[in-house]
Amino acid sequence: MTIAACTPTLAEAQTAASDTAPKITVGAFVDGYFAWDVGRPPSFDRSFAGGTTFTTQPARHNEFNVNLAFIEVKLDAPRYRGRVALQTGTSVQSNYAGEPTNGTLSGPLASRMIQEAVAGVRLADNLWVDGGIFYSHLGVESWASRDNLTYTRSLVGDYSPYYQSGVKMTWTPTPKLTARVDLVNGWQNISENNSGKGAGARLDYAATSSTLLSYYNFFSNEAGSRLRTFNGVGGRHAIGRLTLLGEFDYGTQRRAVGEDGQSTWSGWTAVARVQAAPTVAFVARVEAYNDRDQVILSTGAVEGVSNPAFRAVGGSIGVDVTPVSRVAFRTELRGWRNRDAIFPNGRVGAPRPESAFVVTSLALSF
Repeated sequence: MTIAACTPTLAEAQTAASDTAPKITVGAFVDGYFAWDVGRPPSFDRSFAGGTTFTTQPARHNEFNVNLAFIEVKLDAPRYRGRVALQTGTSVQSNYAGEPTNGTLSGPLASRMIQEAVAGVRLADNLWVDGGIFYSHLGVESWASRDNLTYTRSLVGDYSPYYQSGVKMTWTPTPKLTARVDLVNGWQNISENNSGKGAGARLDYAATSSTLLSYYNFFSNEAGSRLRTFNGVGGRHAIGRLTLLGEFDYGTQRRAVGEDGQSTWSGWTAVARVQAAPTVAFVARVEAYNDRDQVILSTGAVEGVSNPAFRAVGGSIGVDVTPVSRVAFRTELRGWRNRDAIFPNGRVGAPRPESAFVVTSLALSF
């Protein structure tokens, strides 16, 4: 055997180097919209009659604005990875409105600009640890509208965390199964508001190439030292041009000191989307949400309503047009009916039990 035979060639060395070199990608997304709410909220924030904003997408009425815009840098390598994304938009303003301010060095003014700032390292084959600010592990819908079957997030998606701050461990034992465990500051908060931490887990099982099943949970002390638990299941299935999605969530929280038992809330959604043509799709959704004790969603003081809780059923229909790659023009009509009259009625003044709006959006990915 000659020396040359056992020495890597220059081409082989270059190939090996390229296989281990980090891959850096830069991207951006802009989602502009105009929405019209039949309740005509006087502040132009889409809020309850009591004044509390109740939605993140779309957050404003009768106004041209940006729902979400972000720019991202991603790094991928065999042993490490990361993503940094900066964001703005009315969904960001709405989402981070509840971010706690505790001390002078943390709070919503700084944290709302960060969509993700996360770094990860591979500990072993198919086992990663990531830390920083990252997307929540709860639910089956994304923050970015381009990744969802419907333009707006469902009620169960809107009223569960969009983001978390902490560490996560992800294990993929087989191509079909992914398991994730999170340790975070709490229920959608970057700034800490108590001495405890939150923990959760998620399982994703790709039963087939067109079927994905998910289970996720969360446990933390919220509102002081009141234990909150949350469990949910979801699934997505594609059949030719038809895509189906479903989700059910259930949460509990210990009542305040001096009160017996625990409060509960729950919600579900079902979505169907048909790709009618290469550039046109139609989508429909039905959903419900019940938060009798206003654990997650406070409606504010609604005059003349004894128990102004959010206990609603609703639905939406939409049409999506993608005239060219990376561009999406989406229109959605959506409405709810609540058990109590909690929605604004700008024409009459007294609250109403129904709410409806139409939104149209033009989004670009690049």
